[in-house]
Amino acid sequence: MTEFTTSDGVTLSVTERGRADADVCAVLLHGWTEDGSVWDDVTARLGDTMRVLALDLRGHGDSDPAPRGSATLDRLADDVAELIAARAPEGRIVLAGHSMGGMTMMALAERHPDVVEQRVTGAVFVSTSSGQMQDVMSRMPAPIVAADRWRRRLAWRSGRPATSTRPESTARGALPVPNMRLSRYILRTVAFGGRPDAAHVRAAVEQCARTHRSSAAGFNRSIMTHDRVAALCAFAGVPTAVLVGDRDRLTPPAHAHAIANELPNAEFVLFADAGHMLPYERPDGVATAIRTVAAQPATS
Repeated sequence: MTEFTTSDGVTLSVTERGRADADVCAVLLHGWTEDGSVWDDVTARLGDTMRVLALDLRGHGDSDPAPRGSATLDRLADDVAELIAARAPEGRIVLAGHSMGGMTMMALAERHPDVVEQRVTGAVFVSTSSGQMQDVMSRMPAPIVAADRWRRRLAWRSGRPATSTRPESTARGALPVPNMRLSRYILRTVAFGGRPDAAHVRAAVEQCARTHRSSAAGFNRSIMTHDRVAALCAFAGVPTAVLVGDRDRLTPPAHAHAIANELPNAEFVLFADAGHMLPYERPDGVATAIRTVAAQPATS
């Protein structure tokens, strides 16, 4: 594990695996209130075929909290562009993004089209969306919606800094509710499919508990206004896969189909009885998709 400092002074934690001299570098981007460890089961299956960079996005895991106003998908895209320039300045890049990480890939294409055009030779969108996330929350069961409102209200109350140059808050803990046991139940219900591994549910809750609270609130606002269908065209010329579980309630299959419709040559994979947490629930399938796009030539 190493550290990388962004142009606005935020220190990010980066885990590097695989061969340093590999022809391909896979950059793995986790979801909201997760961290880079969500990819551990996937990277273990990639072997030594490629170099892997899995970072804790700002406000998550061991990375610094997001300074006020920087908990946005646009700023995450800037972070990724800077990381690639510094840590993987040459060679082919494969991007894989889960949930908010996939949204960050779209923001990268929108803000840094040169990076996608010149460096990215493969893309895997894992349980993610190109927009209309407000509609998803409106369909959540009433207890889940109530928990989300409580969490957002608590984050807002705790996150008002003295000046705009300081982090919004250093407090950690973006759990759905204060109780760990109830949080496990909520995440198991909302984020996982049938018969999830209890260790994976615990790990997801622990990642929520490590997330900087105010950063999580800011990213939630950014996700709710995310609308980047047009940005997907940047990936039309590279091998692409779109993965989703048929029991995903957070980024449902309809959202994956919307992405695939913009990428007609993409491989579309629907995992039976799987929920939102495909890096945990279907690591073999996710790793296979990454290896497959890495091995294919670009079409343009």
